[in-house]
Amino acid sequence: MRVVFDTNILISALLFPGGRAEEALLRVIEGKDRLVISKPIIHETLGVLARKFSRNKEELARIAVLLADIGEVVIPSSTLHVLADEPDNRILECAVEGSADAIVSGDRAMLRPGNYAGIPILSLAAYLQSQPAD
Repeated sequence: MRVVFDTNILISALLFPGGRAEEALLRVIEGKDRLVISKPIIHETLGVLARKFSRNKEELARIAVLLADIGEVVIPSSTLHVLADEPDNRILECAVEGSADAIVSGDRAMLRPGNYAGIPILSLAAYLQSQPAD
């Protein structure tokens, strides 16, 4: 399964070992699913880690490399303005450009529509209950 994780899922996976978000990221690392990511998603993740969690430049650099290594980095060819929160639109752009099979989010506003352009928007729990691509 080709999947896009929103920033909250990525941050939770990176900061809270043993949690459900880490379990989702491990599915990618183990090759069961394929992470699709974009530079705007990486930049937003790093920005939140720096501002809200006081991560230093060295740690942020390691995280940027990790995300680029485990994911397929796509460059969205269009800019969407579908959701009120602009960073959420970057998630949709990435999913469309990367032909994702699902978007995984903990954001209620993002989950509300249920899908975008035929791409299901799943909660973390729903994603973890789905079968990995294997």
